[in-house]
Amino acid sequence: MFDSIRKHQRILQFVLLLLIFPAFALFGVSGYDKFMSDADEVARVKGIPITRQEFEQAQRRQLENLKQMLGDQIDPKMLDNDGARREVLEGLVAQKALLAEASANRISVPDAKLREAISSIQGLKKPDGSFDREQYKVLLSAQGMNEAVFESQMRRDLALQAIPEAIAQTGFLPKTVADRLLALQEESREVKELVFKIEDFEKQVKPTAEELKQYFEENGKQFETPESAKVEYVVLNIDSLASQVALDPSKIKDFFEQNRARYITAEQRKASHILLSVPKGANEASKKEIRAKIDALLAQVKNGADFATLARANSQDPGSASEGGDLGFFIAEMMAKPFADAAFALKDGQISDVVESEFGYHIIKLTGIKPKVERKFDEVKTEIEAEYRKQEASKEYAKAAETFTNTVFEQSDSLKPVADKLKLKIETVENVGRAGPAQPAPNINNPKILSSLFSADSIKTRRNTDAVEVAPNTMVSARLLEHKPAQRKEYAQVQEEVRASFVKAQARKLAVQAGEARLKDLKAGAPASGFGESKVVPRAGSTAIMPNASETVFRAPVDKLPSYVGMDLGATGYGIYQIVKVVPAQEKALQEKRAQAQQQFTQVQSQQDLNDYLETVKARSEVKRNMAKLRGANETNQ
Repeated sequence: MFDSIRKHQRILQFVLLLLIFPAFALFGVSGYDKFMSDADEVARVKGIPITRQEFEQAQRRQLENLKQMLGDQIDPKMLDNDGARREVLEGLVAQKALLAEASANRISVPDAKLREAISSIQGLKKPDGSFDREQYKVLLSAQGMNEAVFESQMRRDLALQAIPEAIAQTGFLPKTVADRLLALQEESREVKELVFKIEDFEKQVKPTAEELKQYFEENGKQFETPESAKVEYVVLNIDSLASQVALDPSKIKDFFEQNRARYITAEQRKASHILLSVPKGANEASKKEIRAKIDALLAQVKNGADFATLARANSQDPGSASEGGDLGFFIAEMMAKPFADAAFALKDGQISDVVESEFGYHIIKLTGIKPKVERKFDEVKTEIEAEYRKQEASKEYAKAAETFTNTVFEQSDSLKPVADKLKLKIETVENVGRAGPAQPAPNINNPKILSSLFSADSIKTRRNTDAVEVAPNTMVSARLLEHKPAQRKEYAQVQEEVRASFVKAQARKLAVQAGEARLKDLKAGAPASGFGESKVVPRAGSTAIMPNASETVFRAPVDKLPSYVGMDLGATGYGIYQIVKVVPAQEKALQEKRAQAQQQFTQVQSQQDLNDYLETVKARSEVKRNMAKLRGANETNQ
């Protein structure tokens, strides 16, 4: 378990996030109601269908989340296999089962929590920190939703999160268990390495002409010119429609006048404070005692004591005390009213009297002022025009998407009709294979597009693919212009490649055979000659020995030393590892990592608790799965 924590901690956190993530990726879903109208079910949970369209949306969302976490090196094909599809489907099954559980337990979401969740959505804050209701309406409009529908779905999603979040927060692992796991995780082993390298056996391989010919016939795919195609495609998205929107100068000016507040950055103040909190329900005697303490601190400040030093020693605000009470810059609306009133009445460098708020008693020192900034029309004209174009395009997208879908299907022998009708640009890309284009082309590098392009019908007829939604509000259709099938090269062209590949393959077999034989002898008591010098290898892995060998070394038994273990090193050969000594971690190092490790191990325990709970919920949710539908077949798997 400790190996997986070290190697996959981010993935574990992502899996936990995925399980409690709302069924709607906020503004990443183009209308949830469409899912429920699709009769092509891939599963059913307590009578609630999961459609193929819903599955594909979840698959895209998972890929986007992985890209955000791990970067663009994520290959879309990693989700295009039975195992990955099953994982996505199980996530949707868990969501539906949790919805039923939340309903059965009458879990409700108060208005305050709903407002807080909506306010936290990226892009819905004005520069001054206030909620941008106009932008909220624009984003909803782009998804074809109104406030009532979205907020109902959002409320449902928050209820969906409630149970797993509660379970995730209750994970517990005894300290003794965590300490033992940490000790094992930080343990090292003193190791000697002996590698049987492939190149050392190549001279022993003497292939005949017949063997090389046979190897060529049996491994022909190694010596092929890969399949490739020249492809043209069109993309419909908000940007392509926005560029076509005609601008009305009077409307742009009117928008500015009606939304002047959006282009005003409110005055900001920077302050430090000392807070003595007053517990809720505190009696008058307690309040007087706390007030006396804050008055004494104020007297010290007035007499020249260093404000930051007093804040570090006395302030009960956990967020700012360690920073000398520094709160940074803020607008008035971000603070409790009594605090804001006092802070905005001070001059730069001035210190307030004692201020009472709902949090307790404050002493405030003003340390900076940023005056209100009002941007003029000419400064924001370009920004308003872009927003206006996008807003108008969002209104037209659903209609354009329908036209796009119908046109590429009805006039399937060319993309020109749809390009002309919607004023879209036809793009061309060469060297496209079944795994994707050789050059960057994100809109084509999509599993569904590639599958359609290289289907037998597409190769034969060169018709347009169906319109495919490759991202929210982004549809693509493509067609083959040229297709070059994979072709095996002539033997005479690749004779030297065949020979080199054959020799390496046979040499690898000899290296593995020699390594396995030597390992057997060592375990029987033969002298341990030929090994390199001792190296201390940590459990997390090391460049001191061959890559990926650490895991094998730490799986080896150490009840009797020296111990021996072997490993096939693939293209390198075969490795034998002599474990000479187990090196326990120093107590000082363990002490420094103990708190963090306890937290990490508890997170893993929470994940396991959540997984167990979800399996229990799914087991009683009458789940029927149809994995065959995801592969286009008709048989049903349950």
